[in-house]
Amino acid sequence: MTSGNRHDAADAPKARETAQAAPRGPSSVSGALLALERIPTVVLADHHEIAVQVARRIADTIRRRNAEGHHAVLGLATGSTPIGVYRELIRMHREEGLSFQRVVSFNLDEYYPMGPDNIHSYHRFMWENLFSHVDIARANVHIPDGTVPRDQLEAWCAAYEQAVRDAGGIDVQLLGIGKTGHIGFNEPGSGEQSRTRMVHLDAVTRRDAAADFFGEEFVPREAVTMGVASIFEAREIIIIATGEHKARVVRRAVEGTVNIEVAATFLQRHPSTTFFVDAAAAGDLTRIATPWLLDEVEWTLPLTLEAVTWLSRTVNKAILKLTQQDYAEHKLSSLVARHGSPGAVNGLVFNQLGAKIRGKSKLPHGKRVVCFSPHPDDDVISMGGILRKLTENGNQITVAYMTSGNIAVFDYDVRRHVDFLLRMHRDHGIGGAEVETLAAKVHAFLAAKQPGDVDIPEVGEIKRLIREAEAISGLETVGLPASSGRFLNLPFYQTGKVKKDPIGPADVQIVKQLLAEQKPEYIFVAGDLSDPHGTHRMCKEAIDAAIAELWPNRTHGPQTDLARRIDDAPPLLQTPEVWLYRGAWQEWPVTEATWLVPMSQEELRYKIQAIFKHQSQKDSMPFPGQDDREFWQRVEQRNKDTAAILDQLGLAEYFAMEAYVVD
Repeated sequence: MTSGNRHDAADAPKARETAQAAPRGPSSVSGALLALERIPTVVLADHHEIAVQVARRIADTIRRRNAEGHHAVLGLATGSTPIGVYRELIRMHREEGLSFQRVVSFNLDEYYPMGPDNIHSYHRFMWENLFSHVDIARANVHIPDGTVPRDQLEAWCAAYEQAVRDAGGIDVQLLGIGKTGHIGFNEPGSGEQSRTRMVHLDAVTRRDAAADFFGEEFVPREAVTMGVASIFEAREIIIIATGEHKARVVRRAVEGTVNIEVAATFLQRHPSTTFFVDAAAAGDLTRIATPWLLDEVEWTLPLTLEAVTWLSRTVNKAILKLTQQDYAEHKLSSLVARHGSPGAVNGLVFNQLGAKIRGKSKLPHGKRVVCFSPHPDDDVISMGGILRKLTENGNQITVAYMTSGNIAVFDYDVRRHVDFLLRMHRDHGIGGAEVETLAAKVHAFLAAKQPGDVDIPEVGEIKRLIREAEAISGLETVGLPASSGRFLNLPFYQTGKVKKDPIGPADVQIVKQLLAEQKPEYIFVAGDLSDPHGTHRMCKEAIDAAIAELWPNRTHGPQTDLARRIDDAPPLLQTPEVWLYRGAWQEWPVTEATWLVPMSQEELRYKIQAIFKHQSQKDSMPFPGQDDREFWQRVEQRNKDTAAILDQLGLAEYFAMEAYVVD
């Protein structure tokens, strides 16, 4: 590292102190925590709070460096993680006068080979998501070039590093983290002294990128990336992670030993690195998962449930069989002392968990219910069991499909349906000449289509209709009439690309109109926020905004019918209860769940049959994530596992279970 690219000795401790002063979870900052967490880590509620705080730190750096008479030099990252930061910087530029005229930027990486105008190019990503919205000079933007001839790459990479040095070194480097722990494209095996270079992409990285490329087979196998040593020369490093799917690698990077197989662990040796994570990504950190192992804690009821359930599973004993010795050997003596005896705390937790179980008789009867489904299959994937029970209980149910889900339909399904129309036309005279015109146009487009190309309107419309028909068939399988389905087709989704527009007023207004029309007493919302391209999270954002406008004083948590009503208020002002479901990507832990809804073997079979109705998603999915199994296989295993956990804890034995959190 060159000394000219570093802060002086007084600056690095200040950055570390700032990070450590931030909120840190259940207990205050202790020596044990500082020793365990080798990268200062700030845990915030959600991705929005992260975006605001990180953007503010970047803006402060820009203003400070400009005030000192220098350009601010930013190291920037791509992907879904930093988009919120870029949107907040754009807002600050427009509303607060934050100028980028004296900013120089260097991006971490680029796929190879990759033209700058390609839909998957990081050049294009950065201009679409940041640069074209602020006043940065094009000459000050530097992004690795995916078009350099292979025999010139080594020289080009050396020149890129020299450009960073000529600019005075990077003031703030923004990073994300991959599931393998990579930073930039520094995959497992990247050394601490690695510099800007060509790399071969890890299979896990390529699998993660498959959704953007409409198939893993289209993901480039190589990339150009700044190296670990290049990143280390930044004066300050900010690394961000969001979502439960990052929890394991966050813990590995923050609490694990430095290891060449996990490039992010090298950041433990940088004097001014801060990790910003949301609550989900922090879930595996010791201070969140098992804080009693670090320090004295306040034994709230939720923490008591977590601790006793963890102890039961750790020692492989039913809750009611836990002894004083079990508690003492696992640093939980203070919990027993608070309740007086192991039996008292065992009984409390056993009864609390048992009270979460809600069979059909304890579920709503005769109520107005709206279930929001981000994609046309999330309803039956995540809550197919409870939908059937709610139907049998005589509830008035509306299932609102928020997006068409059309980008998840394979082109061969379009060909198959168009060929069916042609056969109906030619063999039975159904349809006019428009059928042949449509078929010719669709076939011509698909024959010339390249991976990632946006579908023509006719193809997009056919894909939408395919998914709508499947959704209705799924509803009928769980006992609901076709009229229960509503297709909202929110505007944010209608880009034809994996990348969507931000949620806007039009999206919120559509959701708001539906709620005002239906006047629901119960609302079901996807709380499963780890889908590969963020649609679940964006849909929840629109729902939250609509609910906040309609019911600004809504209380959170389970409500009685009496509490749900405001005096003699008209139905619209009756506050709904919001239930969050999961299942497509993960399930609620039994300790976090508000209600656990049992399913018999027959009920699980109906649920799986409803998932089968989504034939365009069967056998092979465009966006499977890291789990190779089909959704019905994931669901079957997760629902059975939830029931098995209760059995292991010594509670009642059920065949399968869905879990819900009342927001």
